[in-house]
Amino acid sequence: MRLSSEVARERFTAAQVARLATADAHGVPHLVPVTFAVHDDVIVFAVDHKPKTTTDLRRLRNIAVNPSVAFLADHYDDDWARLWWVRADGFATVTTDPAERVGPVDWLCAKYPQYADHPPAGPVVRVTVTAWRGWAAS
Repeated sequence: MRLSSEVARERFTAAQVARLATADAHGVPHLVPVTFAVHDDVIVFAVDHKPKTTTDLRRLRNIAVNPSVAFLADHYDDDWARLWWVRADGFATVTTDPAERVGPVDWLCAKYPQYADHPPAGPVVRVTVTAWRGWAAS
């Protein structure tokens, strides 16, 4: 069954991880898992201390040339009556400005205790959600 925007946002907000889809200037897709926080109709994530192969992340390069992004959070269960997914579509901006990072980093730290001793220090991405869509088996 289709989920209302409100229920979709609630399920997405409660999820611990989502997949971020970006595309480059030629439309070539890129998909990565991200930790995130939601505040109203804004999703934020940040480049954190987890090991990465480079600091020149494709997700940030893609957003710079094509700010349209999508997130997917889902729940799988062997009992297929419990399946659900939520997609959030929106437009992303990247910031390194210390003043603009404060709120988003606080939201991330509130959601993930792992950030208590080591808050994200890299760029913050803010996504203004234009549509929440979702489905649940029951």
